[in-house]
Amino acid sequence: MDRTAKTQRARSFLLNSLSLRERAKVRVKSARAILFVFTFLLSACATSPIIPVVIETPIPSATPLLFTPTPRVVTATPIPPTETPILVPTAIPLERAQYTLYATLDYAAKTVEVEQSILYPNKSTNMLNDLLLAVEPNFWANGIIFHELSLNGAASNYILDGQRLTILLDTPLEPDQSVQINLRYTLNLPFAEQGDPSVMRARIYGYTNRQVNLTNWYLFVVPRQNGEWLLPEPWHFGEHLAYDVADYEVNFKTTDPAVVMAASANAEPNAEWTRYQLKSGRAFVLSASPEYKVYSQQVGDITVYSYYYPIFEIPAQEVLNVSIKALQLYSQLFGAYPHKSLTAVQGDFNDGMEYSAFYFQSHGFYNTYDGTAQNYLTFVSAHETAHQWFFESVANNQAHEPWLDEMICTYSERLYYETYHPEATNWWWAARMFDYNPTSWLDLHVNENPSERAYWSSTYFHGAHFLEELRARIGDEAFFAFLKDYRTQYDQKIATGDDFFSTLRAHTDIDFSDLVTKYFRAAH
Repeated sequence: MDRTAKTQRARSFLLNSLSLRERAKVRVKSARAILFVFTFLLSACATSPIIPVVIETPIPSATPLLFTPTPRVVTATPIPPTETPILVPTAIPLERAQYTLYATLDYAAKTVEVEQSILYPNKSTNMLNDLLLAVEPNFWANGIIFHELSLNGAASNYILDGQRLTILLDTPLEPDQSVQINLRYTLNLPFAEQGDPSVMRARIYGYTNRQVNLTNWYLFVVPRQNGEWLLPEPWHFGEHLAYDVADYEVNFKTTDPAVVMAASANAEPNAEWTRYQLKSGRAFVLSASPEYKVYSQQVGDITVYSYYYPIFEIPAQEVLNVSIKALQLYSQLFGAYPHKSLTAVQGDFNDGMEYSAFYFQSHGFYNTYDGTAQNYLTFVSAHETAHQWFFESVANNQAHEPWLDEMICTYSERLYYETYHPEATNWWWAARMFDYNPTSWLDLHVNENPSERAYWSSTYFHGAHFLEELRARIGDEAFFAFLKDYRTQYDQKIATGDDFFSTLRAHTDIDFSDLVTKYFRAAH
């Protein structure tokens, strides 16, 4: 990496300055010199911690969370009968929850009117006395205004406390029984201003000067793990949410016909609505802008999209190409891709994130793309695509065991270069690990890291080195058989570190205990 005085000055400067009720009757090429000066300085995507997302003074771990809303007990207004219910409860046991939404975006006013139904099956072996829903828009004052909430057609009381909405059930929900939750609410979208630590990882949600991003925008029932609802508190960096798989039907429209939509599924007409259907997904996302352009390509029965802003045609084409090649490679290594579309969107921010069949890519990497494979746009796109296997297919507790998905996705970048650009593999190790500190533990909780940079080093970089040493120790045959089996066994589930290691030990008799001792705190 170039360590000239000019580079150091530029890096120092940037590091300190970046900082329903209606129904249906139904995305410059830059000089290579810029790359070497600025590539290491721009914010990385949330899933690719090479470079800061937002540069700010690290928040000590003892600092209390910024959001401490007062719990509210709310009595919901009964929902008047409608002509056609969104979902009808069924006596047939459901395989997973069903989410149906009708949402209207007023792009100018930055509001969304939502009518939502959740048909939720109890897939545990115990009776449930309550339901816990995540309400991320409630992190902002007046971010969500509830109009109606009912349970099986009857008005229901609930407790709203920050991101937590608790519904107490009058009648316990037996195993394999389902309950229908109907909701109607208004979202008042926040301005996603960079440099504001109060928005934490949720900063992608909301609007910028030229796009609206709906991430974690609807209410969802959180997973249960070890008999408890799984909804950790957010931290100042990293992710905290975990998601069960569910089926989604999202009917969407905007008040501005010039707005172009990117989404977690292919679009299809549904009268005045545009309908998106996603099966076995974890987090349905939409992004809207009147400025979007899009490249797309069919790969078998999968449509890959690259949404971008004008003048960024060349880097947008690279994002499309990398996503396609990574999709093909990872399908061979880990098993078939789980959806019928994959969408990449140029964020109007130096940040990014993975969702179901969708990822945001950092705007800064489009600026610094030099037309070669030796750049951050390329390997971050490969990383984000890998999250469709490790996050989307196999989930994990992102707050307590973030290494489970980020480690494999970071090492998947190495596999991408090894396959398509072997001449650049050594470059990748040097560029990717430019700020690697090997003295930490790999298995830290997100909030146990003293800073965001320490989190990247311990979770992403330490993880890639562990997998490199593990692969060398047990050999390629066992290594790749293990990764594919891990994906297969825990597809549509939430895996743990114990699951990871039990699958690994089933594929090799070679002793790797010294590597576990070297990298994992839990081994001590």
